[in-house]
Amino acid sequence: MTRDEFDAYCKSLTATTNVVQWGGSSVWKVGGKIFTICSHWGPVDRDCISFKCTDHSYQVLCELPGVVPAPYLARAKWVQVQSNETLTDDDIKSYIEEAHAIIAAKLTKKQQRDLGLLPA
Repeated sequence: MTRDEFDAYCKSLTATTNVVQWGGSSVWKVGGKIFTICSHWGPVDRDCISFKCTDHSYQVLCELPGVVPAPYLARAKWVQVQSNETLTDDDIKSYIEEAHAIIAAKLTKKQQRDLGLLPA
């Protein structure tokens, strides 16, 4: 998945915002909280996608070649996809959507309603 495809997909999710920070990283948020990042963090010389995941997904994904605990964020169960061969674009989109849902669920009910994540 290219950075442009990553950004386009993240933009399509409900109530997302984007900021470019930390040396040019594309940081996507819901309710002001980060759920995914496309960056050059780590040893690979290309954009890598990092995202929040469930405990189970974290364990499974970290066993795959080309997926590592995300630099600076691993303790919060984030992974970084460093290889285009490990996961399909659809797989990555599914994990990004799950990351969005995980972070959105941590917002207050009022925030969720205000952002259109829950019925009014």
